[in-house]
Amino acid sequence: MSNSQGPGQLAEQLLELARKSGAQAAEVFQSRSLSRPVFFEANRLKQLESVQAEGTALRLWRDGCPGLAVAYGPVEPQALVERAIALSYLNPPEWIELVSGSETVYPDLGEMVPVEQLVDWGKQAIALVRDRYPELLCSAEWDCEAEMTRLINSQGLDCSYTDTTLSCYLAAEWIRGDDFLSIADGQTQRHKLHPTALANLILQRLEWSQENVLPPASRVPILFTSKAADMLWGTVQAALNGKQVLERASPWSDRLGQQVTAPALTICQQPDAGPFSCPFDDEGTPTRSLVFIQDGILKAFYSDRTTGKRLGTGTTGNGFRPDLGSYPAPGLFNLLIKPGGWPVANASAGEGASLRELISSLDEGLVVDQMLGGGAGISGDFSVNVDLGYRVQQGQITGRVKDTMVSGNVYTALKQLVQLGGDADWNGSCYTPSLIVEGLSVTGRQ
Repeated sequence: MSNSQGPGQLAEQLLELARKSGAQAAEVFQSRSLSRPVFFEANRLKQLESVQAEGTALRLWRDGCPGLAVAYGPVEPQALVERAIALSYLNPPEWIELVSGSETVYPDLGEMVPVEQLVDWGKQAIALVRDRYPELLCSAEWDCEAEMTRLINSQGLDCSYTDTTLSCYLAAEWIRGDDFLSIADGQTQRHKLHPTALANLILQRLEWSQENVLPPASRVPILFTSKAADMLWGTVQAALNGKQVLERASPWSDRLGQQVTAPALTICQQPDAGPFSCPFDDEGTPTRSLVFIQDGILKAFYSDRTTGKRLGTGTTGNGFRPDLGSYPAPGLFNLLIKPGGWPVANASAGEGASLRELISSLDEGLVVDQMLGGGAGISGDFSVNVDLGYRVQQGQITGRVKDTMVSGNVYTALKQLVQLGGDADWNGSCYTPSLIVEGLSVTGRQ
């Protein structure tokens, strides 16, 4: 028979069955989600969906040998335990890394929004764009997702919370003869989405794209918008990963206490910040504030329990599972770059220039807003095609550039930081402003 008990009863039952089956320690990680996405296509509401998902991961140790088994949807408890026990016979012994504790139910984060509100927001955003450009084809997705996470183990730990997040995505396609232009942007928030602000971002990009112009030649300052800057921070996140440090893959492995970026950069993690706030990691360790880089100086790496033990620093509360079938590994739940405004209560707000002011500061330059292809990786070397970019001359955007590539090294660019903006926003789980850097090359069809 499949399990018909509630999630709490199932977790306790799995721990008890694991103990009776000879496991000396065990943990149960449960995730349940409910999502109600609203889809628009070709300017019209296309469909409404309701998507539920439930997953349970049981990790146990028998004679120190680990076994991990996962089930999605209804669970047959005895079968799940037997699978985990069977897998433990295939693995060598390891140190058991479990957090001790008691029952803690953290406050719910965010709140549900009715589907009707999501539909209304979507219609508003599309109408605002098409009022100005009726020939455009718009597609969009507006979503409200609630996710419950619970972690319970044989050491007495039992922690849980529910996280509700709102997100939206709007794309506009503009076909002008042989010229095809696609502009997209989105938001992720806790309590309310802002269709007017999203539409205005699309309209601004459309205005800048009225004319196609030649790209600048060779090396000029590059302005990465907050949307595009995430490519740079992906490399920084990899370099700060404690596992990469242990493997000597990070170029910053021996640089603690040293200058690694321009002095204007301070990069940190704030557990209570924005829509990606998180009270505990997937190992049950409470998350905490961390400053990774302060005024350009490397201060800390992030790690899970296993990595932290090997580094000699202990866990930083950053053990996250890439998926239910994986062990926790070092991961970030949010990354914040100062200045650019500060989304944390009682924290000092960084004053910075607006995007327009950053543009006006350039005599000659390139604005990168959307890119094609992957990021730089931990090496920092990259060469990406500019999907959406604009040429700047004498402080003004003169038009959109095509067939243009930007290349260089992330670490070099961050040492040659010219200016940070004050327009920080969430791009994925990274809160970043726009920024201007030097030291990168531009190539394009002249």
